[in-house]
Amino acid sequence: MKASKIAYKPVGLTLGAVSGLIAGAVFKQAWKVVEGDGDAPNATDEDRSWQEILLAAAIQGAIFAVVKAAVDRSGAVATRRLTGVWPG
Repeated sequence: MKASKIAYKPVGLTLGAVSGLIAGAVFKQAWKVVEGDGDAPNATDEDRSWQEILLAAAIQGAIFAVVKAAVDRSGAVATRRLTGVWPG
């Protein structure tokens, strides 16, 4: 394994945690637009319909994937600018 990959591991882990926090906040705001005041449903919420639970899961998954890709790519670009080496 290249030294650059090893050195980038802690950065990648940190960026992953940050992207999770950002995606969670974005999802909460998006769900307020979809549902109004209510919190997003959990899969085990008995009072929620299948449609509502699956819609929330689809929106959440899409948001998490986009935010993670954007944060990961930004981290790789910043690393290349700082070190001259692509971390992947």
